[in-house]
Amino acid sequence: MPDHRPDGYHALTPYLIVPDGGEAIAFYEKAFGAKESMRLSTPDGGVAHADLVVGDSHFMLAGVTPEMDLATPTETQWPMVSLALYVEDCDAAFAQATAAGCAVEQAPEDMFWGDRMAKLRDPFGHRWSLLTLFAEIPVEEVQQKMEAMFAGG
Repeated sequence: MPDHRPDGYHALTPYLIVPDGGEAIAFYEKAFGAKESMRLSTPDGGVAHADLVVGDSHFMLAGVTPEMDLATPTETQWPMVSLALYVEDCDAAFAQATAAGCAVEQAPEDMFWGDRMAKLRDPFGHRWSLLTLFAEIPVEEVQQKMEAMFAGG
């Protein structure tokens, strides 16, 4: 009997809707080093469904088709979800992604919770946070720092 999920998948797998699936696959390969593991095509050659792998994680995507009742983010509408991608080197991944065409929302910066983080928006409207752990900080200390931040400290 098969496991409840395919080999290599984690319990939660993001699924992105993009205007042009083929263009998105090529972009994610260039920006984040994604590897295409599977693609199903529409009759006109579009992407009905694709599976990509970045690091040890899968994500899926599909191009918009008239049969779907889904929308992609727009320049005036923020996406409802942000993707957090842990990478070995936040600064190098940031340079690669911006060179590929991601818009910068936040340059790499050390955060009080122990991650170096950068925020980007891809050409399809999806927001990505690139993260590299630099310190394991106890949650109680992170909570204190969070409270100080909200108090204006």
